[in-house]
Amino acid sequence: MELDFSKLGGLVPAVVQDFATGEVLMLGFMNQEALAATLATGAVTFYSRSRQRLWRKGEQSGHRLLLRELRVDCDADAVLARVEAVGPGVCHQGYRSCFYRRLEPDGRARPVAERTFDPVQVYRQEGER
Repeated sequence: MELDFSKLGGLVPAVVQDFATGEVLMLGFMNQEALAATLATGAVTFYSRSRQRLWRKGEQSGHRLLLRELRVDCDADAVLARVEAVGPGVCHQGYRSCFYRRLEPDGRARPVAERTFDPVQVYRQEGER
């Protein structure tokens, strides 16, 4: 089966989900090279649109994503990476999940989770994105 990398300029969305709990942790993007690296190493690898290069979650923080299962959606244009998250969180803002805010009816996003680590201590420079 071939993934369809044509719809987003060579990328497919990669939803990251905790294998044990089902919690959605983050969304990233993969190109063919990132997908191949993920499958070869078992360490989830993304393509950074801002840096224009591959990056492996945990390069700076040590908070890694170990692949347990990779699923493909029905259109073959998105993947679901079911992972074991190593570390207290994946969000560069210091939360377990990047989806730590709820959008309220007034349009404001309000935190619904507690920080699990201090991002200033983990990311001495710009955080992973």
